[in-house]
Amino acid sequence: MFPLLPFPDTTEFVLFALVMGRVGGILSSIPLFGGKSVPMRIKVVLVFVMALVFFPIVRAGLPQVPTDSVSLVLLVLKESLVGISLGLLSQVIFSAVEFFGQIVGTQMGLSASSLFDPAMGGQVSVMSVLQNMLAMLLFLSLGLHHLFIRAVVESYQVVPLGAWHVSPGLYTFVVTATGEVFIIAIKLAAPVMASLMVATMALGVMARVFPQMNIFMMSFPLNIGLGFLVLGATLLAFFRTLGNVFAGLDGQITALFRLIGS
Repeated sequence: MFPLLPFPDTTEFVLFALVMGRVGGILSSIPLFGGKSVPMRIKVVLVFVMALVFFPIVRAGLPQVPTDSVSLVLLVLKESLVGISLGLLSQVIFSAVEFFGQIVGTQMGLSASSLFDPAMGGQVSVMSVLQNMLAMLLFLSLGLHHLFIRAVVESYQVVPLGAWHVSPGLYTFVVTATGEVFIIAIKLAAPVMASLMVATMALGVMARVFPQMNIFMMSFPLNIGLGFLVLGATLLAFFRTLGNVFAGLDGQITALFRLIGS
């Protein structure tokens, strides 16, 4: 009756909805596409178009779907969790960058100034917004969004339809990945932290030598100027460190799929 529709029967439409659930899960968890700054209409259209492109590619490997509604709902939830688990890897890195900005902003004395970050849905430090934008630019310039898009298609070879489950290895992987937030943030913030610590020690010595000097008022412009100077001087090191972290995403995605599908 409707020959232009791409789904000849209800089963094909259900399979398409399951593919859309996995695609929607990953797009909702990647900060670049899933943030609140992206309008909901854009998200819906993007998920639908990407699922429409992926469906003919993965259709041959999809098994038969159950007929009862309860099993279908559980299957959609499992497919969404596959995408969310995949997007968790990028969320960890961007959370580390935001934490790095919070550390640097606090030490520089910029913690009182904050901006509304629509991607996180709350007030964040100015430095967190700046560093997060730099990380997103690096993410796009390295083409890592293509890595996640390709991973959705390849995931059906390792994690079949409805194969998502929780295992002890997955718990260990999530805890380890969450711990990487603090490690990455400290690595990125180390130059600024060390420089401002030396400056604070120097100001402390000057306060003892010259008691009449208002060290407190001098520390604000000194910390801000020194912080921006060190950030500018170590910008290439920031991109190199973050690039090395992004380079390990491919292996982490493979390990995550094996844990989910095993």
